Amino acid sequence: MGVEIQRFRRLVNALPGVEHKESVQYTAFSVGGKRFGYLWPRTTTVGLKQTMSEQLALVSERPDVFEVQFTAGGFGWVVVQLGRIDLDELSELVLEAWRLSAPEHLLTEHPTPAGLVEA
Repeated sequence: MGVEIQRFRRLVNALPGVEHKESVQYTAFSVGGKRFGYLWPRTTTVGLKQTMSEQLALVSERPDVFEVQFTAGGFGWVVVQLGRIDLDELSELVLEAWRLSAPEHLLTEHPTPAGLVEA
């Protein structure tokens, strides 16, 4: 179990319209000008946008993998420990984070978790 940073980047890059913004300590991922994720290489963690209910469910069910990052704009962001999650579950969470931010015209391309895993 566990997902390497480069594999996470391939998941994100397989999604349509993704933009990256590199900084000294992290990389931010956006689509249509809206953020949906962050990568912190130093801690091998990512932050992903989720619904409030999903944030609470993830953190309460598996606190060794997920933690609350913050809430903003009606969304709950979670920190994900890459070393403690499998690729299939991470692909679902990345796709959901992207969907919550993507403009309508990109949603018609219908990326799937399985398609991301194959990327």
